[in-house]
Order: sequence, then structure tokens, then C-alpha cells
Amino acid sequence: MLVGRHRESAHLADLLEQARHGAARCVVVRGEPGVGKSALVEDLVSASGDVTVLRTQGVQAEAPLAFAALHRLLLPLTRLREGLPAPQERALRVAFGEEDGPSVEPFLVAVATLSLLSAAAEEQTVLCVVEDAHWLDAATSDALLFCARRLGADRVLLVFSLRDDAGSFHPGGLDELVMTGLEDNASRELLGQRVGGVLAPGVADRLVQETGGNPLALLELPPALTASQLEGAAPLPEQLPLSSRVEAAFLDRSRALPTPTQTALLVVAADDTGDLTTVRRAVRALGVAEEAVEEAVASGLLVADAQTLRVRHPLVRSAVYQAATGTQRRAVHLALADALTVAGDADRATWHRASAAEGPDLKLVAALQDVGARAARRGAYASALAAYERAAALTTDSAQQAALTFAAARNAWASGQAEHARTLALAARQSAVDPVLLADIARLLGRVEVNLGSAVDAHRIFVETARTVSAFDQPKALEMAVAAAIMRTYGADSGARLADCDVDAEPVEGNDPRTLVLKQLFVAMTLAAEHDWAGATSALDVGLEAGDEVVDLDVLGNLGNAALQLGADAAQQHFYALTLSRARDTGAVLTVVYALHRLCFGYLVAGDWPAVRSSAQEALNLAETVGQRQLRTPALAWLTLLAARQAGDDFDTLLTEVDEATATYPLGILGDPVHDLVRWAKGARAADAGDASGALHHLSRLRVPALTRMAAVDRTDAAVRAGAIDTARRWVDELAPFADATGRPWALGAVAYGRAMTTQTASETDSPPDMGADGLANDPDTLFREALAQYATAGRPFDEARTHLAYGEWLRRAQRRVDAREHLRRATETFADLRAVPLTERANAELRASGETARKRDPSTLVDLTPMELKVAQLVSTGLSNKDVAAQIWVSPRTVAFHLRNVFAKAGISSRGELAQLDLG
Repeated sequence: MLVGRHRESAHLADLLEQARHGAARCVVVRGEPGVGKSALVEDLVSASGDVTVLRTQGVQAEAPLAFAALHRLLLPLTRLREGLPAPQERALRVAFGEEDGPSVEPFLVAVATLSLLSAAAEEQTVLCVVEDAHWLDAATSDALLFCARRLGADRVLLVFSLRDDAGSFHPGGLDELVMTGLEDNASRELLGQRVGGVLAPGVADRLVQETGGNPLALLELPPALTASQLEGAAPLPEQLPLSSRVEAAFLDRSRALPTPTQTALLVVAADDTGDLTTVRRAVRALGVAEEAVEEAVASGLLVADAQTLRVRHPLVRSAVYQAATGTQRRAVHLALADALTVAGDADRATWHRASAAEGPDLKLVAALQDVGARAARRGAYASALAAYERAAALTTDSAQQAALTFAAARNAWASGQAEHARTLALAARQSAVDPVLLADIARLLGRVEVNLGSAVDAHRIFVETARTVSAFDQPKALEMAVAAAIMRTYGADSGARLADCDVDAEPVEGNDPRTLVLKQLFVAMTLAAEHDWAGATSALDVGLEAGDEVVDLDVLGNLGNAALQLGADAAQQHFYALTLSRARDTGAVLTVVYALHRLCFGYLVAGDWPAVRSSAQEALNLAETVGQRQLRTPALAWLTLLAARQAGDDFDTLLTEVDEATATYPLGILGDPVHDLVRWAKGARAADAGDASGALHHLSRLRVPALTRMAAVDRTDAAVRAGAIDTARRWVDELAPFADATGRPWALGAVAYGRAMTTQTASETDSPPDMGADGLANDPDTLFREALAQYATAGRPFDEARTHLAYGEWLRRAQRRVDAREHLRRATETFADLRAVPLTERANAELRASGETARKRDPSTLVDLTPMELKVAQLVSTGLSNKDVAAQIWVSPRTVAFHLRNVFAKAGISSRGELAQLDLG
């Protein structure tokens, strides 16, 4: 039993017991160096019994080596890999350097890790111990944090231990067990065990006070004191920072050893493999007998078992390594590099040579380039970044330095370090002269601006880059031109324009599908920005026909964007869904998040509001899981709009969250859509509360053209109810050319609705109706019926129900109560299906005023599910197996089964087939 750690030991034992019963748990054991984190974890492992124990440790020198710590952790589970989906199995092989091939997404490695842990937990409870997590390589850290946040009904306990200054390891949201110093009585007990002989009470008191009860200090400082000091006859040394004193104690012990033994200690301190054979080989290369290794182990500063060798505590490593001279460290690193080369570990060997480098070294630069390229293929972008940065620092060739710095920037971008990517790209631009490289740098800077900075600046960069590269790289010019054209449709327009000769957008025989689609996208979005809706629609239709043959996720996503801008609801949903499906298959997690955001547009107008909620919630959770918190903001905005529509109790909370997020994180091109969604939500909330002026205020501030058109019914309704008839008419007139040119039924319906609403007052006179330019009588009756005829095929049930409601209200006021009831019933039913509470109540009130009592909805058909339960129920209802669902949403099959059981219990059903009969809203 550990001295003074009963509470902490009991807590970990309880977590392990919960894991045994199918409730995965994760805990971060945090504390200062020497506080006893490793001892506590070792105590847990010793008492764990019949569990599968997986262990790994972060090593500071190993940080540039991608997936090194993860490989050690999962090595005992190698036999289970064959049961993983093929893409996941391959991802692990590539990540661990067992297979060389096309690059893999790092997120797919994380998903494969989750699947492997889940598979192991099916056999037996799994205890994963990850010590010194603050020194994990970034790729391992990301994968394990993903698992920690996605493990559900799995028999897994994941324990991280780390220092208070966690460095690059950010376990936000995970449960923590904070370890502090031992209480005074426990400290004295430990001191007594360590000293054994005479220890003056005053000396014990001072040691307890100065160490703060730190167990390592209590164990290591007494041996550094003389007998006179322990007895209180001689003064104690002056007080030093605790970690410095413990390091000094370790250093004093190492300096008391023979010089060859000190050399062996330094080799182990610089080594990151823990491999005894490698250490012995390096020691021999330094002219030291292998016996020195055994002497270092005997000193108690090293710990050896079988073929592994490690320092007793990280402070031993830092004490020994920092005390060595530069010459000594370089010699040790070169010896380790040679030893690792013999062992076939080229990447580690290269990093040791880099640590020994004193100046420019072209051969080492080439080796680091190879390391960076291999890391990038394995999806270890942070490791690739480190390799390219180090290579750039070791060359004096300015052109090569620019290329290497840009390679580092590209990998910084891929690893989610956007600001660092910008800094590196700007540095590369200063010394770059190659026009191709300069174009690539500009393109990356444009992408950074799109996501973090000024979308208008990004538009200018894309246009100028397209113009520059058009002379020597038409495909790249076309890509930049498409990006700029799409940005214009979002309102990000710098005024820069491309000449006809800058981009070859004419389709020719032999164009591959991707090129053909890009050309049509450029034409369509350029025409859309000029409000040539007919030409834009025609060009887009050609691109949509070829879209299914495209595999490029960016191009597929842009097809969805273009369809959104031109109101092609079905095409928009198809290509966003295709993007999502393929991104899930490849583990392109950020693309998954973006696709989930964008699918919400179509789900909202199609009346699939449960899908809006589940997609937004999944995007929210994934963004949090992968540490891209700025990508939570659009999801929060969608949930806020949905809460406004459904009078959700969480509206104010969500509004506060999204306001805080927009104030905290740069949104780039997402800024205007997010702000518009929030304005739309506020407008809907105000309208439902009877505040027509407030609704008009918010809805008149929408900026994104596609969202303005999407909210047309809300905007018209708010303006009319606020008495701003001229504003309403102007908005309808602005929408009409789009509707006429594209022929979208929803747009034609919105125009007819708007005209009906703005002619109601005139219709109440005895004057005969005027005829509009479209041949329709300008009276509400005709216009409402025209709107409903268009909405009948539009696939926008909410807007259709709004039209039924407005028409029913007008009919009731015109004393046509029987006619009104049919439309009010239709409106009530749709609003109830959507759980649009305020409008359901309004339609019910109108129905009662018409002389009919609304039928109450059967509450038994409503099932109140959590977002994850809803997502699982929706996927299972399509016929997918638990394993297929797990692969779709990146959880374990056991977690899917857990949520499915909850769905069955809440819905009172007993079979998967009954899910299709539920109202999953």
C-alpha cells in the first residue's frame, strides 16, 4: 500500500471497476514532478488482476517521431488488427511504418486505435496507462485524446499521467485527479522509512515543510545530507526550488560514479528507444565497456528489465543530460545514430544526427527531408513539420530554405496549426524566387485568410495567384479561379477580376471529370456573382452531371456550395452527403465537420429538423474532440436557430455560447454565415414573441445571399407584420429574377407568397384585382394558391406550412371559415411534426377561431432522444448493422448497442424494424 495515497488509490480502483462493468472511463493524473504519479499508476496495475494492461510513456527526445508511443501501446494487440475494417488496418500499418504507400489521414489512425481498444475490450477489460503524456509525440497524443472522448460502453480505463505544466498535451474536458504533496503524518512516515536511523524532529519538520510532502524529494534529499545534518548538529543547505534540489540530488549521485558509468548514463538519457541492445552498441562505440551499463543500473539511477532500459525518473534524464557538455552530448547522439542505423531505424538515427549538428549539413538536410516525407505519408503532419523546419535551419541555400520552409508551412496547415502555417509561409515567401513555389505559397496564404482572416483579402490573393500561374499552370489557375468565384457568391469580393485569357474554362473533349467540373464551377459561380442566374444554372447543371465521378473532396464540397448558391436543394444535399461519406471513409475529419455543417442547410429547408440537430451536435462534438474549437461555432449557430424555431429552453444558453465563440475564435469565410444564422434565430424568436419590429430588425441584416433567399418567407412576413410593406415588396422584387431564371419551385413559391402578403390590404377593398407581369391576378387568393402549387413540389414543408397558415388566416378574415380550416389543419399538422411550438400554437388558435378544435397530437409517437441516440436510431433504421453504424460515427459497436438499448427502452419497442415507425423528431 502506498503511504498516504489511500484516497487516490481507491478512486482509480473504482474507475477500473466501472470499466469492468462496461462504462469506459478516462482520468488524467496530474501533479508536479516527484509527487508520486508513477507510483500510483504502478499500484493500480499491480492490483488490477485479470485485465489486459497496455502501457506507453512519452519521451521528450522522441517527440518528433510520429506514433512512436502509440506503437508501443498497441503492439500487444497486433493480432486483433485483422478484424478491423480494411482502411483502418492499413492506416495502422502505414502509421507504424510497416507499409509504404499513399498517405493516410491521422484521424483514421485514431479511429483504428479506438476500434482496436474496443476489440480488445470484448475479450477482457483493458487498462491503458500512458505516463509522461506531456512528452507524447503529437500524433499519439491526438489519437489517444480522440479515444478518450469517444469511448463509451467499452470495458476500457485510460489513465494519463502528466506534469502540471502539460506543454502540448491538452486534455480539456477529461476528468482529472490532481495529486499534491503528502499530509504531514504520511510525510514523516515516509521519511522514517527512508532514513532508518536518527532523524531530529526539527530536521524532519523542515524537510516536510520544504518538500511540501513531495514523495520523491522526501526519498532523495535525505541521502544527500550528512549524518550531522540529519541529527540536527549541522545546518541544512540553503533552500532551492524543489525540482532543482531533486535534480541536484540525482546529479550528485551520478557524479559519484566512475566516468565510464556516467557515460553510460548519458547514453540512456539521450536515448529514446529504451532498447538495451541499442544502448550497448552506442556505449561500445564511445569506447566504454558494456559493464558500465550494469553499474549504472546498480546505482539505482537506471531501471532494466529483459531488453529494456530506462532512467528511474525523468528528473534523472534532465539532470544528467543538462549537466553534460555540448561535446559530450554530440558524441553520444552520433553514437546512438550509428547504433540505430545498424538497427534499421533511419528516422531516429536522423534525429540524433540533427541533435549533434553544429552547422549546415546538406547530407543531413536530405535525410531530414526524407523523414518529413515519410511522416507526411503516415499522416503525422506535426512530425513532418518538425523535420522540415530543422532541415530549413541546416541549409545555407536560400532557394532550398524557402522550399523547405514552405513544406513545413504546408504540414503546419495540415496539422491544424493555421497561425504557424501563416508565419512559415510568409517566411518562405521572403526568399522564394521560383514562380511555382511563390504561387503555392500564395495559395496557402489564401486558404489561411479564408479560415482565419479576411475573406476579402483571400479573394484578392486567389485572383492574383490565378492570374500569375495561368501562363505556366492552367490547372492550378483554374483551382484558384474557382475558389475566388465561390467566395464572391458569399459576398467576399475584393474587386479584383480575371481576364478571359487568364483561365481556360472552355470544356473540351478529353477533359477528365474533375477538370470539367472545375470549369463549370468557375463559369457558374462567376455568372451567379453577376446575377446571371439562368446562365449560372445551365453551367452548374453540366457540372452536376459529371460530379459523381469526381473523388476530390474539395471539388465535391464546392459542387455542394454552388448548388446551395443556386438553390438546387437536391443537388446540394447529394454532394454534401457524398463529401461526408467519402470523408468518413478516409478519416478526413475536418472535411467531415464542414460537410455536417453544410448538410444542415438542406436538412432545415427539407423539414428534417432531427437531422439538423444530430448533424450539428456531431460536428460540435468532433470539433471539440480534434481540438478545432472554432469549428464548433457554426454548429452552435444551427442549434440556436433550431432552438428558436422549436422554442427550446436552451435558446438563451446557446445564444450566449455562440456569441462567446464568435468573440473568441477567428471565423474567416464562416463569419457571415454564422452571424446570419444567429440573426435569423433572433428574428424568428422575436416574430414568435409578437415583436414584428424586432424580427424585421434582425432579418433585414442578413448578408449572405443564399441565406437571404432561404429566409425569404420569414423576411417577408416580418416586414409585412411590422408595416414595412415597401421593404417587403422590394425584397420580393429582388428574389423574383432569381426565381424566374432558375425555375426553382421554392423560390417561385416564396415570390408568390410575398406578393400575396403585400397585396392583402388592397384586396380587402371592392376594387377588382390587377394583373401582374406574370399574368397572375394580384389578389391574395390567386397568389396564395400559386404559392401552394409551387411548394407542392418544392420539398420545403416548413415554408409550405407557413403559406397554408397565412392563407388560412386571410381566408378566415375574409369570412371563408370552411375554406380556412383545411389550410389551418395542414399548417398545424406540419408545425406539430416539426415541433415548431410557437407556430403550432398560432395555427391552433387560428383553427379555433375558425370554429374547429384542433386535434391533439398523440404524445406516444414522440420520442425524446439524446443527439447520439437519435443519430444511432436514424442510421439503424436504414438497415445498417451496429458495426456499420460504429464505422459511420466513429464509436465502438458496443457503444452503438448501448445507445440502441436506450432508444428501445424510451420508445417502448423491441426490434430494429420498429424504428422506422417512430417519429424521430
